[in-house]
Amino acid sequence: MKVKVIQTVSSIGTTNVQKANLRSLKLGRIGKSSVFENSDKAFLGRLAVVKHLVEVEEYKGK
Repeated sequence: MKVKVIQTVSSIGTTNVQKANLRSLKLGRIGKSSVFENSDKAFLGRLAVVKHLVEVEEYKGK
């Protein structure tokens, strides 16, 4: 299953670890989104670090 990750909150005032995780998720500004496969444990760990900054929804596309 694929998921779409959308950044909903600014990274200003966040820690360096959170900023690095946003970059690894190909995000960086409010409204930017990326699509990922949901099966990777490393991906789920990155999401856990920035869960208050992003919104995750099921991807309905190819």
